[in-house]
Amino acid sequence: MTTIALHHRRLSAALLALLLAACASKPVVRDGAEANPPAGLADVPDAEPRIETIRSGGPNKPYEVLGQSYLPITQDRAFKERGLASWYGRKFHGRRTASGEVYDMYAMTAAHPTLPIPSYARIRNPANGREVIVRVNDRGPFHKGRIVDLSYTAALKLDVLRGVAPVELERITFAEIRSGAWRRGGGEPAPATVAVPASPSAPLELPPAAEPPEPEPATTLRPLELAPRGFWIQLGAFRQRDGAESFQRRVADELDWLAPRLALFVDTPLLRLQAGPYATREEARQNAERVREALQLVPVIVERR
Repeated sequence: MTTIALHHRRLSAALLALLLAACASKPVVRDGAEANPPAGLADVPDAEPRIETIRSGGPNKPYEVLGQSYLPITQDRAFKERGLASWYGRKFHGRRTASGEVYDMYAMTAAHPTLPIPSYARIRNPANGREVIVRVNDRGPFHKGRIVDLSYTAALKLDVLRGVAPVELERITFAEIRSGAWRRGGGEPAPATVAVPASPSAPLELPPAAEPPEPEPATTLRPLELAPRGFWIQLGAFRQRDGAESFQRRVADELDWLAPRLALFVDTPLLRLQAGPYATREEARQNAERVREALQLVPVIVERR
């Protein structure tokens, strides 16, 4: 072997050794928890279910992953299943979810292959009886036997951070959200009647009731001056009550997510159909835009102080 060839061979060996050393020292990126997660995660409140429109397209359109086809649910219906839960953390933290929202591993969210996005679900760990309520805003997991991918905080509260674990999942329906039945955890509808005491002198006992939606249903007329403070979306003004109530029913039917916020206010000689109150103008604007797209009308935002 010539001197030049020997020199090239030694140089190639040295370069290879450097590359192997670099690869060995490069950290391998794996999913998991951050080195110093925030304190107090066990006290993070569960997701608060609210009615949100289910779109047939977008994150709810049929899709395929790893050769497997999935057909997301696009109706508001009950759904229960049992299987394994996993969780995902810093590898996806800050990235976009299937819903377009940014994934926050410290929020109470979850990914599911076919539940409507968005949805709310109760997840129970039968090993310890712990339960959490999460907002489904992402797709996954795509491993056989796994039914849900939990956020870090949801997994922490269920005590399943050590790996996959059996869980029970139940979707919270619009009816349960409207009645407040989800708060009791039993899925039973709220009592519709009041117990009447046997004796006229006995105290009247009211059964546990869900928190009433604010404001009151639109079929109840309220003076405009008594409207709560905040930002309101005005959908229309009417001189005839039947016209106002008819339009209110149409809006409630088409925009069930808005129905709990609808109210009819008396502002003589008009009746004003409005939705609210919202804490900020931006929140009202975002919802007004959803109304505009759905009903093809131009709502007006008003502020009451």
